Amino acid sequence: MEKKVLVEVSARHAHVSREHLDILFGKGYELTVKKYLSQPGQYAANERIDIIGPKKELKNVSILGPVRKATQVEISLTDARSIGVLAPIRESGDTAKSAPCKIIGPKGEVELEEGVIVAKRHIHLTPEDAEKFNVKDKQIVQVKIDTDGRSSILGDVVIRVRNDFASAMHIDTDEGNAVGINGEVFGTII
Repeated sequence: MEKKVLVEVSARHAHVSREHLDILFGKGYELTVKKYLSQPGQYAANERIDIIGPKKELKNVSILGPVRKATQVEISLTDARSIGVLAPIRESGDTAKSAPCKIIGPKGEVELEEGVIVAKRHIHLTPEDAEKFNVKDKQIVQVKIDTDGRSSILGDVVIRVRNDFASAMHIDTDEGNAVGINGEVFGTII
């Protein structure tokens, strides 16, 4: 049985805490939905922020909602180099001792001592799909992606299994460009 999964490119974005949303946009501010994403309950918000590093800034960065327990910024390695930070490759939420930055919103700014990461490539799976594909949560796999002229095998892909996930693989823009993602593409877990 082929273990095919939709491959989605995740562009730079931030997740913000309630406390930081209040600072950036004003007390009691609520994010507004621009577009719902493939993961249930997740959305790209209309609201944008600027991410400031020692060398440069990234303007108009998307916020993904809803609010989270902690603020984190997810960028590509190219972005990290361009703004002058050493962002580690990590799973979402693992921000201990990660890179710092300043976040600027329309009403205020936040200095993050840590929180900037490059998201480790990963596959969200429902428990049913994980069982069907014979993989487990936190397992590391390889995924073959067939594209026109740039077919590749990506290693170090972490499996993430939860009841509230929709099955999809997430890679960043550097990885998407490297394999030539254009339109709907599926990868095969090998």
